[in-house]
Amino acid sequence: MVLHGMKMLRVLLVALAFTSISAASWAQDLDALRSSGAVGERYDGLAVARDASAASFVASVNAQRSKIYQERAAKEGVPAEQVGMVYGKEIRGKAPAGTWFLLQDGSWAQK
Repeated sequence: MVLHGMKMLRVLLVALAFTSISAASWAQDLDALRSSGAVGERYDGLAVARDASAASFVASVNAQRSKIYQERAAKEGVPAEQVGMVYGKEIRGKAPAGTWFLLQDGSWAQK
């Protein structure tokens, strides 16, 4: 089954907005860590700790994201990895300048 791009993105964004009461604070922390280079983003919608001090924060972020991806995948009848790839494109578009991205070929690129 093929994902319906815009519909999927809207659903993912709504789901992310409701995952935590402190979503705004969490997003600010994530943006600050991405801007500093301590956290990067992967092509598959997961975060990467580029600095060991951010490892536990990244684990928390990825746990929340993985839960969203798995729930959405179950509803759509597609693999969670496919959902993550769609979300990864959205993350790249909205991430702050200076954010590092781990590309599918294993190389890093900075926004």
